[in-house]
Amino acid sequence: MVEIKTFYEGSLRCKAVHSPSGTVIYTDAPVDNKGKGESFSPTDLLATSLAVCYLTTMGIAAEERGIELKGTSCRIEKYMSDDKPRRVKRLKADIIFPEGIPLDKRGLLEAVAINCPIAKSINPDI
Repeated sequence: MVEIKTFYEGSLRCKAVHSPSGTVIYTDAPVDNKGKGESFSPTDLLATSLAVCYLTTMGIAAEERGIELKGTSCRIEKYMSDDKPRRVKRLKADIIFPEGIPLDKRGLLEAVAINCPIAKSINPDI
């Protein structure tokens, strides 16, 4: 179990504290939903969590197989619904491997990514 404490700071801004490390992140409502857009929105964090989970689980698999994954990146696009209730309707992710990662290993790494805990926790409709 990991505890994360969150605090509403006013003006649609929140602070989240990761209890084990003390790391702090802030969120802000997006401009298109009454916010200032000065930080990640809650739905931005959802998209970010997916991308980071992809890279982390691929990193674990790569380390187990002696593959250097450093330099791999994930570009993620988040699309919001136009109707109510407001929600994430689509996430599109592109994993970009640097040169040097064998083509025959990329499929395995991508399979690991799409089965990461965040991907398995998001509604399949997204």
